[in-house]
Amino acid sequence: MRILIPYIGRYKRDAILATLTVVLQVFATLWQPRLLQTVMEAIMAQDKTTVFNHGLGLIGLAVLGIAAGIANTVFSARLALNVATDLRTDLYGHVQTFAYADVEAFSASNLVVRMTNDINQIQQVVMATFQQVARIPLVFAGALALALITMPMQWWVIALMMIVIVATAVVTFKLMSKLFAQTQQDLEDVNTLARENLMGIRVVKSFVQEHSQITQFAQTSDRLRDVTTKIGEMFAVLMPIFFLTANIAVAGSVYLVGAHLTAHPTYLAAISSFTSYLTQILFAVINGAFMMTFASRAFISMGRIHEVLDHQPSMAFVPAGPAKVAGDVTFEHVTFTYPGDTRPTLEDVSFTAKAGEMVGIVGATGSGKTTLAQLIARLYDPERGRVLVGGVDVRELPEATLRHAVAYVLQRSTLFSGTIASNLQQVQPNATPAVMARAAEIAQAAEFIDRLPEAYDAPVEERSANFSGGQKQRLAITRGVIADPEILILDDATSALDARSEKLVQEALDRELTHTTTVVIAEKIASIVRADQILVMDNGRVVGTGTHRELAATNPVYQEIYATQKAKEGGQH
Repeated sequence: MRILIPYIGRYKRDAILATLTVVLQVFATLWQPRLLQTVMEAIMAQDKTTVFNHGLGLIGLAVLGIAAGIANTVFSARLALNVATDLRTDLYGHVQTFAYADVEAFSASNLVVRMTNDINQIQQVVMATFQQVARIPLVFAGALALALITMPMQWWVIALMMIVIVATAVVTFKLMSKLFAQTQQDLEDVNTLARENLMGIRVVKSFVQEHSQITQFAQTSDRLRDVTTKIGEMFAVLMPIFFLTANIAVAGSVYLVGAHLTAHPTYLAAISSFTSYLTQILFAVINGAFMMTFASRAFISMGRIHEVLDHQPSMAFVPAGPAKVAGDVTFEHVTFTYPGDTRPTLEDVSFTAKAGEMVGIVGATGSGKTTLAQLIARLYDPERGRVLVGGVDVRELPEATLRHAVAYVLQRSTLFSGTIASNLQQVQPNATPAVMARAAEIAQAAEFIDRLPEAYDAPVEERSANFSGGQKQRLAITRGVIADPEILILDDATSALDARSEKLVQEALDRELTHTTTVVIAEKIASIVRADQILVMDNGRVVGTGTHRELAATNPVYQEIYATQKAKEGGQH
């Protein structure tokens, strides 16, 4: 709960007004039975003046209660909405500071559930707190005191009713708290499965796995249904027990008072007020029990939110340092192991690339090519050794400096919904049409952008579904080169391009970005045959360095890759 206090403190006015309106609402609720008792006594005494005056008082109390209730709902809703909005914004902002390893540790779907479902749970509990939590103890204490004042001899009826209701609530809600925790986990599993299935729909369709996926989703969804059903069944049993207990208490009170009506006629007016207070006590306990259940679920959500907010990014950047660095890259005995792995992905890697060079990286799948590139961009930090850019350890560079110096284009191109221009302006916010056009020419994207009616204002749909794989890659390369980076990493970023387009991209990069160090990770040796330096990776180690001609003559691993690809090309012809 402490994570909410600073957020609620930002909206003190709404919190104070919500609390004051609750007090007014409780006063109106509690005083009505008392006033009604006076009216009934006046009726029995045929005192018309008192009946009229107190009747107006009852109407006034009703109006006050309604007005206070409406105002309380408005202030509570506004407070809850603002708190949830601020909390969601802060949570999203904090996640943006996470390193790759942090996001992978939580998982993307897990973080989405926390930013949506868990925040919604907290929003509801904040509103309920200022509508009910402040109201429940006041109603309970006030109704109990007034009930005892009204008919003190019936105290034991109240005590007995309370014991039965509280004991039932404690046992039931203790069981429910575990089920609510399970509900959150099952909901997260359903979201994860749905997200993976929809993102991989092509794979599902290609392998005719629709039935298998439906079965798996149904099983996960059924678990969520079963847990939710158990919670509903407990509520279904709980409510009748509560009302049965209250009705027995009321019936017992009426029976006992009825035996003394002849001797004490005023009991007739008092019994009405007493039963009203009994009902208010009952509803205060029921609402309190519901709030405990509701709060237990919200506390789980608060814990999950707090876990993210309290998580310190595994990678921190220095606040100050050089504003610009050159494009040379040096690895000094770098070893890296992914979190949770026991075997290093990279081991004792050393090489130097001069500014403006083209560096090719080849190797079998799992040899560490992409990991090496990620260390240049400092998506991860090495376990041992140093990675230097412009002669400076990347751990000593401010984030803005490093991100401006290094552009990373992935094989799986990620474009954001919006327009082509908005995607390019993520890297270069002030990019003019001329700057965009130059970058698109280099990436060979201009040929299809210029054919679009809206050109750079053309829409990009969710997951860029309105572009082909090759178009996505060319747009991603456009985004990578638009800011003229010192280092451009192409991680198999031309795999979806035909040979002609790939050649044109490489020629344009050589011609237009002469100062840029280009690191090309490729499966095809044809993509890096013109590189100034080629690194051959095998099992996390650099087993060869040189030009294509040198490696083809001397390096067994490179020779094997080259021979295999030549054989495939020959077979295709």
